[in-house]
Amino acid sequence: MNHVAPPTSVSMTAAAAAKVGKLAAGEGNPNLMLRLAVSGGGCSGFSYGFSLDEHATGDDKVFEFHGAKLVVDETSLDLLAGSEIDYVDDLMAASFRITNPNAKSTCGCGSSFAL
Repeated sequence: MNHVAPPTSVSMTAAAAAKVGKLAAGEGNPNLMLRLAVSGGGCSGFSYGFSLDEHATGDDKVFEFHGAKLVVDETSLDLLAGSEIDYVDDLMAASFRITNPNAKSTCGCGSSFAL
């Protein structure tokens, strides 16, 4: 069953949470969280950035889904409100993907968007 995030939040699928768990286990650090940030740039104006992080800062919001933690800074969260983070492993690529209802357009690579 898909969970629809409230407009001021984000959500993560079970597949994405499982991948975060595997990445953290591979690093030997179960405290690692998936950090999602939005920055200016990319072919459509804004780009998504993913990294693993052990620490949250004062302007971060930490969410937990299916046993995995997602950390997003408040500025990025404004641009990601209502978004769902998924992990897809298909013939084209294996990657985290974002469904962002705020994006007016996206690029072919899926890692850049415009408002």
